[in-house]
Amino acid sequence: IAQSLVAHLKKSGVAEGAGVLQINGSPTDAAAGLIRDGIHRGLKDSGYKTLAEFDTPEWAPPKAQEWAAGQITRFGADIKGVVAANDGTGGGAIAAFKAAGVNPVPPVTGNDATIAALQLIISGDQYNTISKPSEIVAAAAAKVAVQLLKGETPQAKTTLYDTPSELFVPAVVTAENIKAEIFDKKIQTAAEVCTGEYADGCAKLGIK
Repeated sequence: IAQSLVAHLKKSGVAEGAGVLQINGSPTDAAAGLIRDGIHRGLKDSGYKTLAEFDTPEWAPPKAQEWAAGQITRFGADIKGVVAANDGTGGGAIAAFKAAGVNPVPPVTGNDATIAALQLIISGDQYNTISKPSEIVAAAAAKVAVQLLKGETPQAKTTLYDTPSELFVPAVVTAENIKAEIFDKKIQTAAEVCTGEYADGCAKLGIK
């Protein structure tokens, strides 16, 4: 999530020392803590500074939006990007920028490849999201379950936090590869995503 944003900022010519906001997930969610720590590592040696950071209670987009609105008032044009832990919190940040009349919205990240986030990427309002097709993870889990039912011992590919694990590499989705990663792979369809105001954006990206 963070590395993709950092690479984009550098490619866009955003000078080192510029500031970003970090919006984490719920402080009571262990998974949110892992994402938060990963974002810290992604930003640590990036050359960009974290202006402010927020743990979003219950992952609630309205709370992320409210916090981001305050930071926009506080930092204004010094905000060059937002690292958000999921699509909901990222969407909240985007809504805050739009409400404040900021145009263009600085690049905002996401995670989960929700339909709403895909639409925001297509419209140019969200920079990225992360695609983790459930079918891949579910198939691996089913394979392990069958082995256990047969009395076999599944072989772990690696260990994570002292737990036998199998890890998959998710796809970073941006406007540049959204057609290939989401639509060509049939994770979502144009009929579901390219509705109303998003139809023109889809056409420009070759999504039919």
